[in-house]
Amino acid sequence: MKILRIAMAQMNPTVGDLNGNVRQILSWVREARRAKVDLVAFPELAITGCPPEDLLLKPWFVSENRRALQEIIPACRGLVAIVGYVGQDVKRNPRVLNSEAGGPVLYNAAALIADRRLLGNYHKRSLVNHGVFDEGRYFQLGQRLPLLRVHGVRIGVTLCEDLECSNGLIRRQADGGADVIVNINASPFHRGKSRLRERSLAARARENKVIVTYTNMVGGQDELVFDGNSVILDRAGGVLARGGAFQEELVVADVGVDAVPSGRRTQRRKTRMAETVGADLDRYSVKMPAVEKMRPPIGSTVTEPIEEIEEIYRALVLAVKDYVKKNGFARVALGLSGGVDSALTAVVAVDALGADRVRGVFLPSPYTSQESEADVSELVRRLGIDLSVISITPTFESFCRALAPTFGDRQVDTTEENLQARIRGTILMAVSNKFGDLVLTTGNKSELSVGYATLYGDMAGGFAVIKDVPKTMVYALATFRNGLGSSPVIPERTLDRPPSAELRPDQKDEDSLPPYSVLDLILQAYVEEDRSPDEIIKSGFDRATVDRVVKMVDHSEFKRHQAPIGVKITPRALGKDRRMPITNGYRRL
Repeated sequence: MKILRIAMAQMNPTVGDLNGNVRQILSWVREARRAKVDLVAFPELAITGCPPEDLLLKPWFVSENRRALQEIIPACRGLVAIVGYVGQDVKRNPRVLNSEAGGPVLYNAAALIADRRLLGNYHKRSLVNHGVFDEGRYFQLGQRLPLLRVHGVRIGVTLCEDLECSNGLIRRQADGGADVIVNINASPFHRGKSRLRERSLAARARENKVIVTYTNMVGGQDELVFDGNSVILDRAGGVLARGGAFQEELVVADVGVDAVPSGRRTQRRKTRMAETVGADLDRYSVKMPAVEKMRPPIGSTVTEPIEEIEEIYRALVLAVKDYVKKNGFARVALGLSGGVDSALTAVVAVDALGADRVRGVFLPSPYTSQESEADVSELVRRLGIDLSVISITPTFESFCRALAPTFGDRQVDTTEENLQARIRGTILMAVSNKFGDLVLTTGNKSELSVGYATLYGDMAGGFAVIKDVPKTMVYALATFRNGLGSSPVIPERTLDRPPSAELRPDQKDEDSLPPYSVLDLILQAYVEEDRSPDEIIKSGFDRATVDRVVKMVDHSEFKRHQAPIGVKITPRALGKDRRMPITNGYRRL
């Protein structure tokens, strides 16, 4: 049995920070060399960060990314490195946006480096044009498949969804002799994805009788957060090594590569008879120093998967930490209301940044209850954060007096409610301007879906922490976080009281909305699963309630287009995942 020592670098790059990303890659290469690995794999687009989006339309950015690769090659002494970057070709292609702008054709590429030499490149052959990605806007499809021979082991290299490609790329590499498939990835997190992903990888390993290594990125990038969970699977789909979730690390494993299964040998003999077999394979024979006798064996690390609710919480924390850090903010500020949404947001912020970098602002109005004031004080005490208390009552009364001649005898309605929210938003943004704090908004997915939020009010801010978290999940996350440590951080009464915006006397959310236990299920079906109103009704929901919710969702699109970005944690978030037109005359009859 041949032993191949493989390392997977779960790194956290910053989009556009080419120098910083190269420094990270070089540091991981040094660590891989100390571990005496044969091969180290880096994530997809590791040099540029992912997704680079319209930075790719800047020719100088692409050129600098290629120069950055040249800094990495000399450091890869005595090992093979697979590094994600942006490749380019001088030929023109009228279907590619860059070509229309006079630039070269671009590829989502993996550099194949061996012992300080660039062997070649692999260009991704299964571009992702769904969900949050639109690679077809930037990249051309690759045409070739690489097959490296390292210490007698044949290694195929793929990118991201090439593993799932209907063209059978993995099968062709396996039939061409591959023992190991190295897949580099930038796969963003959403609820339950890591388990689905690993099951799919295990199926590919079993079907093709190959060892599969899957290297994934870590870190937050705008509304995305990458979860790591890199994994190595044997030919039966069993886990040989697994990296942790939401943490940078070098995952190293000794992978035993036994003889090719007899079934595969038989299949190869049959396929060699066809002239097309291997026609798109580029074979590289890599001569490397023999190191097996010079290094003791190592034990593989198999980090256990974490529960779904912890995954979501850690995704929120990492996303906040990286957004603040990568955009150069020293502190954050948020409005505290005494409700569960702002409490959870504050706790996530403290866990991400530390109490000394979080400023709470309490903005009581004439309708703020004593319970809310007490709960805010208790939350601040438990978290140890700064608190500013600024009553909006004088400002609200002044606005009402100024507007009275214009409003005349019209009844008090949501206008006055929204006015309070907008005063609060103005004050929070003033704090941001004065101190340079990033304002975190505290609205959840349920509210934003149905428009139960105020433009330029509670939607005012720079980063929406729980924008993709339904209200019922907000409670689950708060309960989970309270279960950590020796005592709860969120006051129990905050979780027990009926939710209320407190913008009018005795207001409750359920005065305006269905119960959240019902609303969230309807929203999941309509927003995330694209089920029709009739389908939702047939699944057991009241027609009037469904029609009401659907109408609120459809009529609130203009608000969502003006909302700050927020962390994606569900399969379909209210951001790039769902790009509905504002002006939209379609109505399901």
